[in-house]
Amino acid sequence: MRTRLLPEYRKYREAVYMNLKAQLVWRSDVIFNMLFTISKILFAYLLWRIIFQQKDMVAGFTFHGMLSYYIISSFLSQLEMSDGISGEIFWRIRNGTFTNYMVLPINTEGYFIAMEAGVVLFYLAFDFLAAVIWIFLFRIRFVFTQEPLMIFCAALMVLLGLLFMVQLNYYLGILTLKYQEINTFLMIKKNLILLATGTIVPLALFPEKIVKLMSRLPFYYVTYLPSMLLTGRCGEEAVPGILTLIFWCVFLQFVIAVTWKSYRKKYDGVGI
Repeated sequence: MRTRLLPEYRKYREAVYMNLKAQLVWRSDVIFNMLFTISKILFAYLLWRIIFQQKDMVAGFTFHGMLSYYIISSFLSQLEMSDGISGEIFWRIRNGTFTNYMVLPINTEGYFIAMEAGVVLFYLAFDFLAAVIWIFLFRIRFVFTQEPLMIFCAALMVLLGLLFMVQLNYYLGILTLKYQEINTFLMIKKNLILLATGTIVPLALFPEKIVKLMSRLPFYYVTYLPSMLLTGRCGEEAVPGILTLIFWCVFLQFVIAVTWKSYRKKYDGVGI
């Protein structure tokens, strides 16, 4: 059994390494990605500096606590770069070249997961550097939890969240096997993510009923809750959040398997 699994592991490891090296070709993307991270934090700094001139606390956040949240959430949101998966699958199916992925000696979905892993590993250091620069540049008293359990739960939640987003974008991509346009699905997903992940405004500022509604969606656990945990808040939601994300990953994987089995019959490899 072990000798059988080892070659499979090497295939996925090679896919990760290949996509990691491929990022070196797009060096300008690294600069823009860091700029986007910096722009989010700069916007938050200018906005909340004005608000906190009149208040010492907002929804339980101090000024430095709020900026710490934005630094962490911006860092995590920039790591999530799986949007391109759905677009890649869409165009590959439309022009008849999706067969290139289907004939790979590894699982098609597994390849896209490995591809995302390679991209994340490449950008990890640059996004972290951008966040650290802002901490020192604006002399932020960075708020970060000292509890190892919370750090572990947040890290596990981030990994599960990245996996879920890859699954989601892969699923939306393979819908092209049946539907000629998936832009409506992508638009709905984009708007849900902007609201439910709390990357624009912390969900703690919303009414309690809205927060409870958002917590029923998996996006709540992708960026918002890990950011809150790492700033020492919402500790009671850590374990339930992990279990919720595991449920969503398992459920979505089941949906993907059913959809793939049904829709792949519609693909003849010559485009749509």
